[in-house]
Amino acid sequence: MTDENEQAAFVTAMGDILSTWNLPRVTGRVYGRLLISADPVSLDDLGAALNSSKGAVSTAVRELVSWGLARTIPQPGSRRLLVEATGGFEQLLAASHERTRSFISVLRTGMNSAHDASTQDRIGEIAEFFEAYVDAGDKMLRGRRA
Repeated sequence: MTDENEQAAFVTAMGDILSTWNLPRVTGRVYGRLLISADPVSLDDLGAALNSSKGAVSTAVRELVSWGLARTIPQPGSRRLLVEATGGFEQLLAASHERTRSFISVLRTGMNSAHDASTQDRIGEIAEFFEAYVDAGDKMLRGRRA
Protein backbone atom coordinates (compact mmCIF):
# COMPACT_ATOMS: atom_id res chain seq x y z
CA MET A 1 0.00 0.00 0.00
CA THR A 2 1.39 3.45 -0.89
CA ASP A 3 1.58 6.30 1.57
CA GLU A 4 -1.38 7.94 -0.18
CA ASN A 5 -3.40 4.73 0.06
CA GLU A 6 -2.42 4.28 3.71
CA GLN A 7 -3.44 7.85 4.46
CA ALA A 8 -6.78 7.38 2.69
CA ALA A 9 -7.38 4.17 4.63
CA PHE A 10 -6.58 5.93 7.91
CA VAL A 11 -8.89 8.86 7.11
CA THR A 12 -11.70 6.44 6.19
CA ALA A 13 -11.13 4.40 9.37
CA MET A 14 -11.32 7.54 11.52
CA GLY A 15 -14.61 8.43 9.85
CA ASP A 16 -15.94 4.94 10.51
CA ILE A 17 -14.81 4.92 14.15
CA LEU A 18 -16.16 8.35 15.05
CA SER A 19 -19.45 7.54 13.32
CA THR A 20 -19.93 4.83 15.95
CA TRP A 21 -19.92 7.70 18.46
CA ASN A 22 -22.87 9.21 16.57
CA LEU A 23 -20.70 11.83 14.96
CA PRO A 24 -21.03 12.41 11.24
CA ARG A 25 -18.59 10.30 9.23
CA VAL A 26 -17.18 13.45 7.64
CA THR A 27 -16.24 14.73 11.11
CA GLY A 28 -14.10 11.65 11.69
CA ARG A 29 -12.61 11.92 8.22
CA VAL A 30 -11.71 15.58 8.80
CA TYR A 31 -10.13 14.65 12.13
CA GLY A 32 -8.15 11.86 10.50
CA ARG A 33 -6.93 14.22 7.79
CA LEU A 34 -5.94 16.84 10.37
CA LEU A 35 -4.03 14.25 12.40
CA ILE A 36 -1.85 13.27 9.44
CA SER A 37 -1.33 16.83 8.20
CA ALA A 38 2.05 18.28 9.13
CA ASP A 39 0.76 21.87 8.93
CA PRO A 40 -2.56 23.62 9.54
CA VAL A 41 -4.97 23.19 6.63
CA SER A 42 -7.58 25.51 5.08
CA LEU A 43 -11.21 24.48 4.86
CA ASP A 44 -10.91 24.55 1.06
CA ASP A 45 -7.92 22.19 1.13
CA LEU A 46 -9.72 19.85 3.54
CA GLY A 47 -12.77 19.81 1.30
CA ALA A 48 -10.68 19.04 -1.76
CA ALA A 49 -8.66 16.33 -0.02
CA LEU A 50 -11.80 14.65 1.30
CA ASN A 51 -14.02 15.31 -1.71
CA SER A 52 -16.49 17.02 0.64
CA SER A 53 -18.29 20.34 0.49
CA LYS A 54 -16.91 23.34 2.32
CA GLY A 55 -20.15 23.43 4.35
CA ALA A 56 -19.75 19.83 5.50
CA VAL A 57 -16.09 20.44 6.37
CA SER A 58 -16.95 23.66 8.23
CA THR A 59 -19.61 21.84 10.29
CA ALA A 60 -17.14 19.03 11.02
CA VAL A 61 -14.49 21.49 12.14
CA ARG A 62 -16.95 23.20 14.51
CA GLU A 63 -17.77 19.80 16.03
CA LEU A 64 -14.09 18.94 16.43
CA VAL A 65 -13.40 22.33 18.04
CA SER A 66 -16.30 21.75 20.46
CA TRP A 67 -14.70 18.43 21.46
CA GLY A 68 -11.31 20.10 21.88
CA LEU A 69 -9.84 17.99 19.09
CA ALA A 70 -9.06 20.83 16.69
CA ARG A 71 -8.42 24.53 16.75
CA THR A 72 -8.90 27.23 14.18
CA ILE A 73 -6.23 29.77 13.34
CA PRO A 74 -7.46 33.10 11.95
CA GLN A 75 -5.46 34.56 9.08
CA PRO A 76 -4.68 38.28 9.52
CA GLY A 77 -6.48 40.43 6.95
CA SER A 78 -8.60 37.52 5.74
CA ARG A 79 -11.78 35.71 6.66
CA ARG A 80 -10.05 32.40 5.95
CA LEU A 81 -9.20 30.05 8.75
CA LEU A 82 -6.61 27.35 9.02
CA VAL A 83 -7.37 24.28 11.11
CA GLU A 84 -5.11 21.90 12.99
CA ALA A 85 -5.62 18.91 15.23
CA THR A 86 -4.89 19.51 18.88
CA GLY A 87 -3.78 17.17 21.58
CA GLY A 88 -4.18 13.55 20.93
CA PHE A 89 -5.46 10.71 23.08
CA GLU A 90 -5.30 12.85 26.19
CA GLN A 91 -7.39 15.58 24.59
CA LEU A 92 -9.89 13.04 23.30
CA LEU A 93 -10.22 11.39 26.70
CA ALA A 94 -10.57 14.76 28.44
CA ALA A 95 -13.33 15.74 26.00
CA SER A 96 -15.04 12.40 26.57
CA HIS A 97 -14.86 12.94 30.32
CA GLU A 98 -16.54 16.34 30.05
CA ARG A 99 -19.42 14.83 28.13
CA THR A 100 -19.61 11.91 30.56
CA ARG A 101 -19.72 14.31 33.53
CA SER A 102 -22.72 16.00 31.91
CA PHE A 103 -24.33 12.58 31.51
CA ILE A 104 -23.65 11.78 35.18
CA SER A 105 -25.20 15.09 36.21
CA VAL A 106 -28.37 14.29 34.27
CA LEU A 107 -28.47 10.82 35.85
CA ARG A 108 -28.10 12.26 39.36
CA THR A 109 -30.88 14.76 38.66
CA GLY A 110 -33.02 11.95 37.26
CA MET A 111 -32.69 10.01 40.47
CA ASN A 112 -34.87 12.66 42.11
CA SER A 113 -37.69 12.02 39.66
CA ALA A 114 -37.61 8.23 40.03
CA HIS A 115 -40.84 6.66 41.26
CA ASP A 116 -39.40 4.20 43.73
CA ALA A 117 -36.22 3.12 45.48
CA SER A 118 -35.42 0.38 42.99
CA THR A 119 -35.53 2.81 40.09
CA GLN A 120 -33.37 5.26 42.04
CA ASP A 121 -30.90 2.45 42.74
CA ARG A 122 -30.74 1.50 39.05
CA ILE A 123 -30.03 5.07 37.99
CA GLY A 124 -27.51 5.43 40.84
CA GLU A 125 -25.64 2.30 39.73
CA ILE A 126 -25.33 3.66 36.20
CA ALA A 127 -24.05 6.99 37.51
CA GLU A 128 -21.54 5.24 39.77
CA PHE A 129 -20.27 3.14 36.87
CA PHE A 130 -19.60 6.22 34.74
CA GLU A 131 -18.08 8.06 37.71
CA ALA A 132 -15.64 5.16 38.12
CA TYR A 133 -14.84 5.35 34.38
CA VAL A 134 -14.07 9.07 34.63
CA ASP A 135 -12.04 8.61 37.82
CA ALA A 136 -9.93 5.84 36.24
CA GLY A 137 -9.37 7.92 33.11
CA ASP A 138 -8.42 10.99 35.17
CA LYS A 139 -5.93 8.89 37.13
CA MET A 140 -4.41 7.64 33.89
CA LEU A 141 -4.17 11.18 32.50
CA ARG A 142 -2.47 12.44 35.68
CA GLY A 143 0.04 9.59 35.41
CA ARG A 144 0.86 10.47 31.79
CA ARG A 145 1.36 14.14 32.67
CA ALA A 146 3.63 13.40 35.63
